[in-house]
Amino acid sequence: MYTEHFGLKELPFSIAPDPRYLFMSEQHREALAHLFYGINTDGVFVMLTGDVGAGKTTVSRCLLDQVPEDVNIALILNPKVTVEELLATICDELHIPYPSGCSSVKTFVDEINSFLLDAHSRGRKTVLLIDEAQNLGPDVMEQIRLLTNLETNQQKLLQIIMIGQPELRTMLSRPEMSQLSQRITARYHMGPLSKEDVALYVSHRLFVAGAKLTIFPSSVMKELHRLSHGIPRMINIICDRALLGAYVQGKSLVDRKSLITAAGEVLGNPESRHKRREKWVIAGLLFIVCVIAVSATFYYHRIPVLSSDEKSAPAENAGTIAAHLPDLLEWPTGFPVEESERMAYQALFRVWDMPESIEKTQEVCRYVQTKGIRCLEQKGSLRTLNILNRPAVLSIADDIRGTYYVLLKNVQGENGVLVIANETRTVPLEEIEKRWQGEYLLLWRAPRHYSGAIHPGNQAPIVRWLDAQMSIIHGTGVKTKPTDIYNDELVRQVKQFQTREGLQSDGVVGAQTVIGILNKYGTGDPKLFQ
Repeated sequence: MYTEHFGLKELPFSIAPDPRYLFMSEQHREALAHLFYGINTDGVFVMLTGDVGAGKTTVSRCLLDQVPEDVNIALILNPKVTVEELLATICDELHIPYPSGCSSVKTFVDEINSFLLDAHSRGRKTVLLIDEAQNLGPDVMEQIRLLTNLETNQQKLLQIIMIGQPELRTMLSRPEMSQLSQRITARYHMGPLSKEDVALYVSHRLFVAGAKLTIFPSSVMKELHRLSHGIPRMINIICDRALLGAYVQGKSLVDRKSLITAAGEVLGNPESRHKRREKWVIAGLLFIVCVIAVSATFYYHRIPVLSSDEKSAPAENAGTIAAHLPDLLEWPTGFPVEESERMAYQALFRVWDMPESIEKTQEVCRYVQTKGIRCLEQKGSLRTLNILNRPAVLSIADDIRGTYYVLLKNVQGENGVLVIANETRTVPLEEIEKRWQGEYLLLWRAPRHYSGAIHPGNQAPIVRWLDAQMSIIHGTGVKTKPTDIYNDELVRQVKQFQTREGLQSDGVVGAQTVIGILNKYGTGDPKLFQ
């Protein structure tokens, strides 16, 4: 083959999911972090989707290479199974014995439950990872949902990671799948690579394969991105064929002509399709321009002409109008202001899909802790909430009614969406900042083993999670054995992260820093910025 001709040790563009060739683009880091989130937290479901060839399977193989020692993994590669076959496969993967020839769902579930309880008692976690999950049948999906009911009084016993094509998202959006969909605590979709990432992807794979010299010049990368649409598998197929073509012709570089020829062989004359697409785009743009021109002419002829008196009226009445503008932050009549705090917390619970049964505001944090969620109650600014990116209960100052509480549900551009009593209002952030006293309370979901601030020198299982996340965030690659000692190098990485995120750069990993880390890859929890 062409390996010797180009000075390579092996084929660089094999489509086999070899973790050594995993290119960690920003979205690949986020995808991998989502999978680690599924292992390191107490969430029930994590879903990773992406188009065919986007790199989902390679990311999952990388995860399997880094699974912590205290985690049992059951891997389902062929989801086109019956309920009984699914349960039998889970038992086989986890080495759970069951009667020969067993076809009883109850027997399988009882054996799995016993295994999970025993694993939990020994401090071990169990994860079910299902690849190509879009092929799961409805009855199998329902059985998977029922497996998530296996739990202790404190937490679920089985965590599930589902990986699949975009059809999986469509399938879970159906009304009959709502119970399962609501249990997804984190989801991520892998899209195509950008032009810049395509060039980095090709260079990375060539480097791993032992390339010493340039083979794909930068001048052909834009063309490669266009031909492959940024899909890693298509990049691999086109590049592999292009290398073969260049080798046959005795070339030391892959030029644009070789690349287009290779793409034509594997895709079937992409150039003609591209030209047809261009013609349709141009025709569509011309049609839009014509519609806009006709609409503008029609609109122009309907514009009324103002008299000089009408033109001056707004300026003369500006003061009167301003005096009668409604106060968007005003507490609504008909609701006791003394109930504002309780009502704001109830609105926050609804955002988190939690029951609203809370009588005393002092019990809020104790109540949510039973749901595996934590409170963060501090003073800050809108910049602080921007960093934390969580809906928050705010205290508002009013000259007449005193202090009352509202929920800042989300932010849309320069406006905040507030829930005041039972009303939803859109209020300029500038107005909120004027009346907000700086006190806030928000909810967040902590990773497994996190019991409080991590200080330099601490040694604990949570430090392994921290080390793994810093490696992903800083792009240094996932470590096979993360450290459990919060050493100087890890402190340096944390301070660098804190500085970049606008947090206090003290190296102490408190709630704000943990939330900042979780925000880098998403948790499926409510966000302030949608």
